Amino acid sequence: MTDIPSQWFGDGPGEPAPASTPEWFDDDAGPLVRLYAMTGGRARPTSEVFDLIAVISAGEPNEDAPALPSPEHASIVARCRAVPTSVADIAADSGLPIGVVRVLLGDLLDAGRIQVSRPVPAAELPDAHILEEVIDGLRAL
Repeated sequence: MTDIPSQWFGDGPGEPAPASTPEWFDDDAGPLVRLYAMTGGRARPTSEVFDLIAVISAGEPNEDAPALPSPEHASIVARCRAVPTSVADIAADSGLPIGVVRVLLGDLLDAGRIQVSRPVPAAELPDAHILEEVIDGLRAL
């Protein structure tokens, strides 16, 4: 068993930790929100249309549209209103994991605040066998 330094927990069993315990973050860090709190504990989006190349756009909301539930939702809508943006770019710009972004996008799609388009329909994508032959040909060069 590994010995844990006593200064982490106090001088002995049952004694309180010293008053000089390290701070995990300072006041400049702002509020700490766990990712599962942002998504309401959900790990999967309500729709499966959010692959990395799906392009998200947002128009002006209706007058009777409800307020967005979080600052992250509002940030996504504002970005996509200015310029249609891919799911990968939204995740990169927001600093959030792609899974969280997909859940947030699902909320926005359900609320009618965004539209999703795909640059290339899946039926028009080349066959995987053809792509493998192209890669093999490029390697042979």
